[in-house]
Amino acid sequence: MNVKNIGDFTILKKIGEGSLGTVFLAEHKFVKKTFVLKVLPEELAADNQFITRFEKEVALVAGLDHPHIVLTHSASFAEGFYYLVTECVLGEDFEMMNLAKYLEKRKKPLSEEEIMQILGQVASALDYAHQEFETPILHLSLKVNNIVIAEKAGGLHVQLSDFGLANVVGAGYLLSRMYNALAETLGARADSPSAISTLQRSFLQSYVFLAPEQKVVSESTKVTFKADIYAFGVLAYYLLMGEFPEGAFTPPSEKRPSSPYSWDKFCTLLLQPHPEKRPNSLQEALQVLRSPKENKVAIKKTESVDLSEILDKKITSKASQAIEQEALQTVSSYAAQELAPVLRPQEIMRPEFDSDPGAIFQRDAAVGKYQRQEVETKVIEPVLTEMIVIKGGTFFRGSQQGARDEMPRHQVTISDYALDVHPVTNEQFVLFLEAMGGEKDANNLDMIRLRDSRIKRSGGKLSIESGYAKHPVVGVAWYGAVAYAKWVGKRLPTEAEWEIAAFGGLSDSIYPSGSTIERSEANFFSSDTTTVGSYPPNGYGLYDVAGNVYEWCQDWYDYHYYDVSVQEPENPKGPLQGVYRVLRGGCWKSLKEDLRCAHRHRNNPGTMNGTYGFRCAADVSPR
Repeated sequence: MNVKNIGDFTILKKIGEGSLGTVFLAEHKFVKKTFVLKVLPEELAADNQFITRFEKEVALVAGLDHPHIVLTHSASFAEGFYYLVTECVLGEDFEMMNLAKYLEKRKKPLSEEEIMQILGQVASALDYAHQEFETPILHLSLKVNNIVIAEKAGGLHVQLSDFGLANVVGAGYLLSRMYNALAETLGARADSPSAISTLQRSFLQSYVFLAPEQKVVSESTKVTFKADIYAFGVLAYYLLMGEFPEGAFTPPSEKRPSSPYSWDKFCTLLLQPHPEKRPNSLQEALQVLRSPKENKVAIKKTESVDLSEILDKKITSKASQAIEQEALQTVSSYAAQELAPVLRPQEIMRPEFDSDPGAIFQRDAAVGKYQRQEVETKVIEPVLTEMIVIKGGTFFRGSQQGARDEMPRHQVTISDYALDVHPVTNEQFVLFLEAMGGEKDANNLDMIRLRDSRIKRSGGKLSIESGYAKHPVVGVAWYGAVAYAKWVGKRLPTEAEWEIAAFGGLSDSIYPSGSTIERSEANFFSSDTTTVGSYPPNGYGLYDVAGNVYEWCQDWYDYHYYDVSVQEPENPKGPLQGVYRVLRGGCWKSLKEDLRCAHRHRNNPGTMNGTYGFRCAADVSPR
């Protein structure tokens, strides 16, 4: 394809070619900004079904607004080509650094923390597209060439490109091109291995990532978001092993025997050939990955059997099936002997009866005088948190090196305010629930989901799991955080107040601790919350602003709000309305990048999980 202009764009250079079209770096003729153009195969313009799909699917793709998805600005038709205009995510050398090139260029293998960084961001993007819309938006072409990667101060940052284009192009068309490429490649290998084109390599790589249901073109075969779950499993295996999973693939534990993660279970779960057996959420799958690697049951108090080894072992013959069945029966037998309660005969206490049971019916009936009973009202006082006063002034918020929703970095003016020295704890929140008489607020909205918290209700009474009284409360919805703050006479901090406080007076820092942060300075990439104040405070004396729990802020979230905030720098309160509320700070299972002071997170205000908590703020009257 040799063109100089497409629509309002001047082609600067060709930067890629794949199964979904050709990629160009282009400049808009009028606004003089650089964009990336994805030009779809020319022959599709004559396909009426493609045109219908294009009009329908592109509208969905353009609605994707996520920090780990390349933004699609528009789509159009000109000079006989259909094309998409996306944001320019090229490096300083005007080259698109995708994950395939990055791994080839890199001199050493990825560490497990880096693999977790990449997988966490990709999972976040896919779950967002699958769950946040009435109809799930599918990628269906996930592969290493479609993951744009950059090294930033907080670690590796990735974005998914070509989102939904496989649906636009059409499964049948895409698959037929792959099969043609495979035939051409086999012929090329017979003559000369060097004859294999870049385009053919792209097709072959795409084929490896396809789920089994995508490899069969049939009207009865329905492809769902579970195909993306499968492709994610292929990606995870490839990053771990440096090869693609084929047939009875080698378990990751053979290459990484000392890993603390359950990679074998994780990959097996995602790479299930039947879609219904794959997980519904990648965040759920990552929990499986972080689960304990061993699951042992005591046997005769001197031996142990690793259930995960037995259950995960592949059955290759009838003999091995018999061995496994015998082992499972042995485990069940000994476990029953060890764990079953001992039942002993006990004396039965029988009730005593009146000598004349009918006497109760012979008593004189009389109407007693109503006596009003005084009900004792129990007043529950909150346990207040010490607060730190943050002196107002002019500060910078945002980042020029972070995600797109953190840009532009700009100045804001904030008045004096106070912030809790640490997040609200379980012992503080349980008093609030007792005062409220339940887990719903005045509008009948759920404030906390107890099964996601360390607070339990039994027999109508609330209790805190042993050892967790001074841990931050989790499982709290935004509504619960707002209601608690009102109960103690405070409020939630604005997003601007939270970020200014997180920097701790270090204006040019990245983390509350400075240019970097270590696991000795915050609770992240771990297995649970920790007691508040377990790590050093920041420059303002605030604890846990990075890690431990994500903290709800008052503001609605808007991806492009910082463009508006630049124009309204006085005590910004956030957008007037929205779908999501802002969360800040990262949590106990976050990757390092999420702990940056400028990092923005968000979710529906009714969302409750084991990573969401909060701290309160208050206005400070001028003296």
